[in-house]
Amino acid sequence: MAARRRFRWGFAVLGAVLVVLVGAIWIITHQPAKVARPPGVPVTVVRAVRQDVPVSIGGLGSAQAWKSDLINTQVNGMLTWVAPEGTDVRAGAVLAQIDPGPYRAALTVAQGALRRDEAVLAGAQVNLSRFQALASQDSIAKQQVDDQAALVKQDEGTVELDRGQVAAAELNLRYCRIVSPIDGRVGVRMIDPGNVVNTSLTTGIVSVNQITPIAVTFTVPQGDFQHLAQVSDGFRTPLTAEALSQETGDTLGEGVVSIVDNHVDPSTATVELKARFPNDARTLWPGQFVNVRLTLQTLTAVVTVPAAAVNQGPNGAYVYLVGPGNKAVMRPVTVQTTQENIAVIQSGINAGDLVVTDGQMTLRQGSPVMFRPPSGGRGGP
Repeated sequence: MAARRRFRWGFAVLGAVLVVLVGAIWIITHQPAKVARPPGVPVTVVRAVRQDVPVSIGGLGSAQAWKSDLINTQVNGMLTWVAPEGTDVRAGAVLAQIDPGPYRAALTVAQGALRRDEAVLAGAQVNLSRFQALASQDSIAKQQVDDQAALVKQDEGTVELDRGQVAAAELNLRYCRIVSPIDGRVGVRMIDPGNVVNTSLTTGIVSVNQITPIAVTFTVPQGDFQHLAQVSDGFRTPLTAEALSQETGDTLGEGVVSIVDNHVDPSTATVELKARFPNDARTLWPGQFVNVRLTLQTLTAVVTVPAAAVNQGPNGAYVYLVGPGNKAVMRPVTVQTTQENIAVIQSGINAGDLVVTDGQMTLRQGSPVMFRPPSGGRGGP
């Protein structure tokens, strides 16, 4: 009996131990997991800075020769010589030569007729002097004197006509030598030497384009035109224009707006402007399309951030700043203007503030942030 009683007590103790162990295991395995601290939102940041920002407007422009002349002949004849293509010429340089032989002969004929008729006039004037002397002595009739005076007038008219013929012949002979009216560059010739040309030709023998300086024409919307007129005092103050390559964005030259059209095109609501570029390096060429940038004014020492940092919400523009404890702070801002990829901030932030430029779409007020490097650079403040 005693042995059986001890066995029962031992079995009870073992059961109690098992119950305690099972309870301990259940408590351990069912303890609530520790809440992990949420990671920060990865963002790219920069500091707002103060800098001078040029305010400009842009447009599509086309370069064209400042002066362009299509050379045609003013006399008929055989074309004997044309200036080499692609050469630079000065005003007065020979561009083409028409066979002068027939016109030189015509000048000789006109000059001969003039000398003949001048001699006839001289003889008539001598006779008139004689008749006037005889008339004063009542030796001849007055009608004879009057007839001789009329003959002198007729001969004077013939001499004037001959002089006009000589001048016309000289002019035609001079037209055989075609010279450049401007400094410029000779284009590809349209007619080869040996061909006969005439005054009805309209396609031209060759062209000359002045490319130093060169013009760039472009249009601006009428709204921008009003702004341009204001900042330039009605275009009395020169406006700086910059020509940019459409392929690379490189600056091809700087000039000034020299001509403003006298009307707004009603079909496009634009105004055409022309800028003059020195083009000493000849980076601009007639017919070339370029982007034109007009500088209106320069904002001095203004607070700027990358344009990508500015977001638009129902209440206007805002940016995210990185505040104490690396927490996101939403800050409403007033944007004065945006120039290319730079936003000028009129109010809302100060120079030196840490502004989020990438990753702000997942931010909320107070969100923790962690810095990540921008592409190709170092991150962090």
